Amino acid sequence: MKKKVDERIRTLIENGVKARHRSMFVIIGDKSRDQIVNLHHILSKSVTKLRPNVLWCYKDKLDLSSHKMKRAKQVKKLMQRGLLDQEKADPFSLFLETTDITYCLYRDSERILGNTFGVCILQDFEALTPNLLARTIETVEGGGLILLMLRSLSSLTSLYTMVMDVHERFRTESHSLATGRFNERFLLSLASCKSCIVMDDELNILPISSHIKSITQLPVQEDSEGLSEAERELKSLKEQLNGETPVGPLIRKCCTMDQGKAVVAFLDAILDKNLRRTVALLAGRGRGKSAALGLAIAGAVAAGYSNIFVTAPSPENLKTLFEFVCKGFNMLEYMEHMDYDVVKSTNPDFKKATVRINIYKQHRQTIQYIQPHEHEKLSQVELLVIDEAAAIPLPIVKSLLGPYLVFLSSTVNGYEGTGRSLSLKLLQQLEEQDRISSKRVDTTVSGRFKKIELSEAIRYASGDPIESWLHTLLCLDVTNSVPSISRLPPPSECDLYYVNRDTLFSYHRDSELFLQRMMALYVASHYKNSPNDLQLIADAPAHHLFVLLGPVDESKNNLPDILCVIQICFEGQISRKSALRSLSDGHQPSGDQIPWKFCEQFRETVFPSLSGARIVRIATHPSAMRLGYGSAAVELLTRYFEGQLTAISEIEAEELLDDSPIRVVEAAEKASLLEENVKPKTDLPPLLVPLRERRPEKLHYLGVSFGLTQDLFRFWRKHDFAPFYISQVANAVTGEYTCMILKPLQCDDIESNKSDPLGFFSPFYQVFRKKFTKFLGRAFREMEYKLAMSILDPKINFSDVDTAPSSSGNLSSISETLSSYAMMQLEAYTNNLVDYRMTEDFVDDLARAYMLEKIPVSLSYAQASVLLCMGLQGKDISRIEAEMNLERQQILSLYMKVMKKFYKYLSSIALKDTLPTVSRLKDITMEPHPVSLDDDLNNAAKQVEEEMKSKGDGGLNPDFLQQYAIVDKEADFEKALQKGSGNLSAGALVSIKSDRKKIDKQIDSEKKRNKHDRSSSKSNKKRKA
Repeated sequence: MKKKVDERIRTLIENGVKARHRSMFVIIGDKSRDQIVNLHHILSKSVTKLRPNVLWCYKDKLDLSSHKMKRAKQVKKLMQRGLLDQEKADPFSLFLETTDITYCLYRDSERILGNTFGVCILQDFEALTPNLLARTIETVEGGGLILLMLRSLSSLTSLYTMVMDVHERFRTESHSLATGRFNERFLLSLASCKSCIVMDDELNILPISSHIKSITQLPVQEDSEGLSEAERELKSLKEQLNGETPVGPLIRKCCTMDQGKAVVAFLDAILDKNLRRTVALLAGRGRGKSAALGLAIAGAVAAGYSNIFVTAPSPENLKTLFEFVCKGFNMLEYMEHMDYDVVKSTNPDFKKATVRINIYKQHRQTIQYIQPHEHEKLSQVELLVIDEAAAIPLPIVKSLLGPYLVFLSSTVNGYEGTGRSLSLKLLQQLEEQDRISSKRVDTTVSGRFKKIELSEAIRYASGDPIESWLHTLLCLDVTNSVPSISRLPPPSECDLYYVNRDTLFSYHRDSELFLQRMMALYVASHYKNSPNDLQLIADAPAHHLFVLLGPVDESKNNLPDILCVIQICFEGQISRKSALRSLSDGHQPSGDQIPWKFCEQFRETVFPSLSGARIVRIATHPSAMRLGYGSAAVELLTRYFEGQLTAISEIEAEELLDDSPIRVVEAAEKASLLEENVKPKTDLPPLLVPLRERRPEKLHYLGVSFGLTQDLFRFWRKHDFAPFYISQVANAVTGEYTCMILKPLQCDDIESNKSDPLGFFSPFYQVFRKKFTKFLGRAFREMEYKLAMSILDPKINFSDVDTAPSSSGNLSSISETLSSYAMMQLEAYTNNLVDYRMTEDFVDDLARAYMLEKIPVSLSYAQASVLLCMGLQGKDISRIEAEMNLERQQILSLYMKVMKKFYKYLSSIALKDTLPTVSRLKDITMEPHPVSLDDDLNNAAKQVEEEMKSKGDGGLNPDFLQQYAIVDKEADFEKALQKGSGNLSAGALVSIKSDRKKIDKQIDSEKKRNKHDRSSSKSNKKRKA
């Protein structure tokens, strides 16, 4: 059955087309898809151009059944043959087939950046996030439609309790109840959007859109010359540049004055031929940045540039850019296929996107797409164009810059991933470099950087209600609305207040103003912001807000000035079982960053059970920077959680503070959708609660996780926070290392050394310092020495400390640090016998021992810094010269002083270490004998004489001479004497043959015979017996 469409719906669409303003429809019901066809039909009849193309975004399933797909193919065949009866055809199938529809998963929404659509369809409301809302809605052109489809609801207020997909990331083991404050504020904001209608799936307008009752048709502007002031200025500019080439033809394609000025600025840089310039184009979504870049590239080709490279997160983001390059060529009378060719990608991931344009008219010229990480291909580049630069990691953008002309383009409202990192970091650096170069004598190097901003919208006319609603809802347009502060009170007079989030997101007028001011401080103070942060603050159960305010005058009914905002997240209270499971699985659940990282680093299962708070962000008013307000806020927060601001009894300490969310489902549940009137809640608690009136949660520590920089680390170290983890891989977005630090709070639950300010954390901190000294030579070798010194925080003044080797912690033996060889080399170096390179093999051991306070030698900061650079980081002298701004001889002199001090201390504790050597011959020492040769001979002669005398005094022994007696030979002797009597002289000798041997033989034989006789007689006796 056909039903007449409410005229107010048709009027809203037609008014949007006339005024070039967008319209939004929230359709509730399971049959909401059927109304897409009707709304698209009304829009198609209202516009004079082609049927509007459609962007259809969904979570994971389109819910288009297979028979409908087959029906679409049949409809296509019938249309081609001219046999289709449109009255009998299924309208939705006909819509699918005859409309240019781009389907996009929510997780792939980045690829639609830079594209323009007539209708945007958003289904699967539970999967929507603020980032997705901003990305998708801002692709719709003026006069287009945004269709948000919701399933059947018994009440609009049931959106308050709807479980969103993102809530899963907000839950932790100890905080599992997420509250839909963002949905509540989103629904209430729809009532204030003049171009939004909330209706059911039968096109019945709901009471929340009561503002639409008074809608009337806009009059048609009949005067063709009825131009606004900006349009007249643009027309005048076009007429003024009409005769100039290539500016004149290209400027005719510009739609706003801002865009025309941007194209002129780009062409000035191109024609200047100075290849060391950077031009940055910043604007909100839909301001014509990509179109301006495309026209500028066409002008660069006309100016003779040969190698032009274009990069973006995806080539699909460059659809509009390449489209306007071709339009610029047409304005310059280039003919496709004759003067240039367009090359499409064959990569299926790029979906046939344009990746190259080859130009042949003047000479060989190329416009080539490269992926952001392919910066090594830029050796021959003359012009580099970076579109959607904020969606590219900041280190990669820096690597793309070089000695050539660079055009940057990006959105600054913060919904492409890195938020304001481009404008707050990179562009500030470029401006500073340009300012420094402009002060030099050589003025030719000045003006290398220029920034252009676009404010006029191109996709839609200025004053678009949807843009105003979206910027208010997501706090996007707060960069220029930072409130001024009339008086800056001393930090000691300021107080910290707790912010009630139920009241903050209630959509009351004062609450909205306070929220906008808070988010303005966030955006102004931090370079990494996105609309998703707003939903995190609103719905995450563990997140809480505190603000630092000056003295409040209650007599004045004004909101106080916000000096500082602190966002914290409660962590911990994890069961030991979960901690053990995490260690065994090697997996860290989402949330509870500090407990899980601490558990992983130290394999500690007790720490996750402690309760703590992580400071997520601290944002200070731009006018109050570096005046002590951030320090005052951190100090008050610490004292608050230590119980110094509120007296807590033991009974109260055991009770949990009742922060349960206010019940949001009220009597509206009893009414139907057509009767329900949704309004902001009443009876809300106070927005700001003084800390002295609120019981603090019982915590054991405060922690922070941040991108490691010198200023930030010094700030937190000043407040007694100490690091326990630094990532070895830099963050892909900021190029900084993630650092996590802790500060134990005073509590009686944990046994610790009361005299140590780090308490129970002290031994873990020492383990971290020992590990960090080793990583300095690896992952952190390129770290600035000042930052490394701040992290290690070594004790360099030992004048008040006992440096004796026996003291606790000091070296007791050289062998603990140096070998005997190293000690010899150190001695040789201190005596200027060898080069400093001879110490390179052991200086790291000395440096590590010193940084861990094992060598109590007082050094200056410069000496300790040189020791760190050469000993722990292994940097060469030339690198240290550049970092420390010192001469080579100064560095070596400092190094020599350090080594001499070390040698002096080590020598004092040296033990009797023996040096191992190769075996060698023993040395013979020739010394005179104590007794002379004459004395020795005389003594020997006396000794012989005494022996001879002693023998002579005893006489001859007869028994001794008996052996020489002549037995029975007297007769023979007589004969011999007689024979020689005449010839014998005095003293002559007479020889007589002796028979003693024969006699001895006879005696022996006699003895044997007798013995034989005795033995034979004994044997005879035995026989007889």
